[in-house]
This record gives sequence, structure tokens and C-alpha cells, in this order.
Amino acid sequence: MRLQYNSPVILTFTILAAIVTFFTGMDATGPISSDSLQSWFAVGSPLVSFSNPLTWPRLFTHVLGHAGWEHYVGNFMLILLIGPILEEKYGSKDLLLMIVFTAFITSILQIVIFPNQVLLGASGIVFMLIILGSITNYQAGKIPVTFILVMVLYVGKEIYSSFGADQVSQFAHIIGGICGAIFGFVIEGGMKKKKKA
Repeated sequence: MRLQYNSPVILTFTILAAIVTFFTGMDATGPISSDSLQSWFAVGSPLVSFSNPLTWPRLFTHVLGHAGWEHYVGNFMLILLIGPILEEKYGSKDLLLMIVFTAFITSILQIVIFPNQVLLGASGIVFMLIILGSITNYQAGKIPVTFILVMVLYVGKEIYSSFGADQVSQFAHIIGGICGAIFGFVIEGGMKKKKKA
């Protein structure tokens, strides 16, 4: 018996985010507690100036930053449960593109709609994977009941929670879920057409 790096994108994402969480010390327990280092893994005011070249990588790296180990574990427990199954189904390259696109679109919309809030963490990716997973049995012309239930339970809960005063970005969750739905219907529908051809 030997270890198998069975899900390269998901495992690499998990390891990178763990390293960032450890070194940024965002929960005041890491070895480096530097605002400049933390800002590499967050996006939003006052970190956004598109004339600053450092803003551009932050549009993607914010998914690696977390507010502490509890935040990290909450996200990656779900990513490690769902991600490998989806990576096997869609392939590492496509899943990586979905993660990168979701990170980018979430940060851009966050900056435009909520310019005074800072965003960090992989919860948008979590919701993308959850919704994408609910569409894996999609057939053209039919909407999976699992998709409807997951949308109602997860996205509905986020819309309801958005009226509260917590530090959670329900907006990122909702955008991640929408990205997962788009990927699911477009990619899954495309895969079905290829099989028929």
C-alpha cells in the first residue's frame, strides 16, 4: 500500500491554502503576522487599485487566504469531500479552470458591488462545487431535482443570511453557486452531446 495523489488540483489547492493560513497568521497564531503578507490573499478595499500591479494576482489568490484555521477547515472539509469526485468526472484541467474563473468573477463582482468590503477564503469555490455536484446527472431538457433542492437549501439560506450582520460573504457564496450551475449545465450538456455524436 502506498499513498496516491489522487486529486492533484484539489490536493494542491488544499495544501497551498494551508501553507498560506499558517504563514499569514490571520488568526494571530501564525509565525508571520504582517498586514502586507495578508493583503496578498485578500481582495477589496483598501487593497484595490487597478493601477497597482499587485491587485491583479489578488483577484485569484484571495481563495487561498483564510481568517484562521476554523475558517480553513470549514471550507476544505467540503472541498475535499466533493472536489475529488468532480475532478475525476470533469478532469483536472477543466476543474482548475472552473476554480480560477470562479475566483476571478467573485472578486470582480465583490469589488464592483461591495467596494468597501474585503473578501478572502474559498467559500465561493465550495458553493461552486456543491452546485456543480448536484447537476452531475443532468440530461438535456430536464432539470435535476437534486439541483433544485440544493439551490433552495444552500443558496436560499445564503440569501436569508445576507440580511444578518456577520462577517460572512454570502454574496461570494451565491456567485460561486451561480458559477457552479452555469458550469454544470454548459459542460454536462456538452458532454452528453459528445456521447451522442
